[in-house]
Amino acid sequence: MPPRADGTPRRGQEPRRGASPDLPPADGSGRDDDRARGFGGIGDARAYTPRGRTVREGDQRTRSPRTGRNTDPFRPALQVLDGGRPARERRREAEDEPEPRPPARRGRAKDEGPEKPAREPRVRAAEARAVRSRAADDRTAEDRTAGERAVRGRAAQGRADAETRAVKGRTAQGRTAQDRAAQRRSDEDDWDEAPRRGGRATAGAVRSRSTANPRRGAAAGRTEAAARTTRERKVAAPPGPRRPARPAAAARPGARRPAPLIPAEPPRLANGTRRLRLGTVLALTLFVAIGVRLVVLQVGGTTASAESLLKQRQNRLTEVVLPAPRGSILDSSGAVLAHSVEARYIYADPEMIKDPVVAAAKLSPELGIPASRLIQLMAKKKRPGGGASRFEYLARGVDTAVADKIHAMRIPGINSDRDERRDIPGADLAANLIGFTGDDHTGLEGLEARYDELLRGTDGKRVFEIGRGDLAKEIPGGYHRQTDASPGSSIQLTINRDLQFEVQRVLSQQGEKNNATVAAAVVLNARTGEVLAQASYPAYNAAKPGDFKPKDREDVATSVIADPGSTHKAFTIGAALEEGVITPDTLITVGPGLKRGGYDFVDTHRQPAGTRLTIPGVLAYSSNVGTIRIADKLGKAKLYEYQQRFGLGKATNEGMPGEATGRLLAPDEWSGSASGSVPIGMSVDATLIQMTAGYGAIANDGTYVQPHLIKATISGRDGSVAPAPQPETHRVLSATTARQLREMMESVVDAEGGTGSRAAVDGYRVAGKTGTGKMLVEGQYTKHNAGSFIGMAPAENPEFVIGVFADVPDGTGGDVAAPAFSEMMSSALRHYRVPPSGNPEPTFKLKG
Repeated sequence: MPPRADGTPRRGQEPRRGASPDLPPADGSGRDDDRARGFGGIGDARAYTPRGRTVREGDQRTRSPRTGRNTDPFRPALQVLDGGRPARERRREAEDEPEPRPPARRGRAKDEGPEKPAREPRVRAAEARAVRSRAADDRTAEDRTAGERAVRGRAAQGRADAETRAVKGRTAQGRTAQDRAAQRRSDEDDWDEAPRRGGRATAGAVRSRSTANPRRGAAAGRTEAAARTTRERKVAAPPGPRRPARPAAAARPGARRPAPLIPAEPPRLANGTRRLRLGTVLALTLFVAIGVRLVVLQVGGTTASAESLLKQRQNRLTEVVLPAPRGSILDSSGAVLAHSVEARYIYADPEMIKDPVVAAAKLSPELGIPASRLIQLMAKKKRPGGGASRFEYLARGVDTAVADKIHAMRIPGINSDRDERRDIPGADLAANLIGFTGDDHTGLEGLEARYDELLRGTDGKRVFEIGRGDLAKEIPGGYHRQTDASPGSSIQLTINRDLQFEVQRVLSQQGEKNNATVAAAVVLNARTGEVLAQASYPAYNAAKPGDFKPKDREDVATSVIADPGSTHKAFTIGAALEEGVITPDTLITVGPGLKRGGYDFVDTHRQPAGTRLTIPGVLAYSSNVGTIRIADKLGKAKLYEYQQRFGLGKATNEGMPGEATGRLLAPDEWSGSASGSVPIGMSVDATLIQMTAGYGAIANDGTYVQPHLIKATISGRDGSVAPAPQPETHRVLSATTARQLREMMESVVDAEGGTGSRAAVDGYRVAGKTGTGKMLVEGQYTKHNAGSFIGMAPAENPEFVIGVFADVPDGTGGDVAAPAFSEMMSSALRHYRVPPSGNPEPTFKLKG
């Protein structure tokens, strides 16, 4: 809209189309000539940057870097030189206007200085041509930057505001308060109309108002009409006719002010700082809420709610035992006698089993367990601590192939997992010693039971939460507590696997041959007390213990008690020699028999009345009468003392569980017949291991060494080897007495008519004694004969002591046990490569 009439316009009107910018001012000062060329004074020049833009325009480009990026950098400067008029108007004026005439001189104010001569027409014409030439160049640039002018038009408002403020500052001294208000209203109207007219505020327009500079002294004395006349830039018409000025384009009524180039503020939540603050507040609020809830549950919760939570947790918890790897049982060389191998265990989740009867019918043939037992295991039940049972063992040690077959059945609630099964590579090899374990890997018999705590280690345990229904699996991230199992240690025996096999073979053959009910054999190292072999008859397969009767699984050498019979005579004669009541040359009178306490004691090899036998003769013929007479010289107290020294009356503790202790009659317990029965091995309860260990003292030059089966233990954690404790030892006889007794005992095997002649071993001197007694069963003697033979070889320096026992319907120790001894001793001597005896057997005088 046009400026108000009552106010001084802040700038001059835009030059009309066709008006010549080269006309001098009306007052002849030439300032209009300067404004026509685009300069309004030094103040106007300072308002522009070197590229022709104002400071306000510079700010606008900084705020919106894209504004004017593709514009011509020299365009603003050219507009300044051309008076700020659009290039299109300059082209039209150059084409339509005739050659300008010199303008009439105008008067000047007194303080404006001397008048300047008007320009020559030719000079002005040259300048006009130069302007038209520049306008022609600008047309091409104008066409290329048509889009740029649109952007400049939108930015005109911001630049005009800056120019207006600059002009206000320069004209403040010459205006009154009313003039400034009127000028402000006029400026606002002009800027509102400028975009509608399609024009743009140029630097030339601002410079055309620079005549109000107070430094020139002109603006102070001007009136409102004179100031308005000066800004309108009236141009004098040339002498000739000219075209009338074209009217200005009317402003479009519907035009809107362009949107500012500075982008609007983002929404509140789009601000990164606000989002961060809001997220922090929400997180802190959540943590506070959780903390408060935990405090309420743990401190302020009721007892009922706590019990409800515990009950829900108990219903979800499942406990599984992690079996500890059981240690192995090895022989003296490290060969495996029993160890654990990988297997599977089958378990049930009673809560998931829909029909226990159907499931049991499918599993029973595969597991070999009665269906009724499986139904009981699969029935729903409560755990001792509360809650439903979610885990029940059905079978353990199941073969992997069987477990895979059960898994393929896809029975709901039936699963399998890794387990171990005890494996006995030798089947019945040392089975009576090793024993077996139960389904839960607990030792039940033999060494497995005696050293169960050492072998089994410590089981682990895993407690975890489990889902329901089809999701009956461990809940990831749920409660989980696992205690790893501690593997068991292994034990190394003194048993030699090869010798054990040979001893068992011979014993089985002799037992079957003589129809023995039970039989046993023990092989000891004479110097160390190590049990090199210990066999029982009948044997059984420790891998399938259920297929044999309990009595068939016993270790006969340590559990069966019998009268030692004549094998006990060596202890009586040895005690008498040690006590000095007899010598190797002593003669003992024997006769048809003795009577003690109403019982008759006679010899198997009866001798005529008045026959005198040497000590070797008493041993060789196994004279009961001669032995009783020697015991009478020794006395019952000394005899009882030496019985204990030889290890009778108490368990040897070699390592087998359930070892029998035997029984001895104390002197005050002797009856009238005891003086006749005890010296010859009657009324004495002993095991084969006890008797063999006593003969070991004779073989070891009179020193008793406790027999033992355990050589060392091997840690299951680090494999370290710990030797077994040293066996107990004590002296029974002097070395001299022991050697004398061994030599006299050789007569049993070598002398003509000796009872143990079948125990001889080719190339080796053998010393021993036969025995025939009665086996005691439940406190009653059987009708069978308990025949035995215990001997050592080589007799001059014994390496091994072997005792053989067999309960047979008929026969003596010399008939059933001596032959077995011969084979076993021969195998032992060959296995350990013991050289043959270097000295021949001595000759014995049996009768005096």
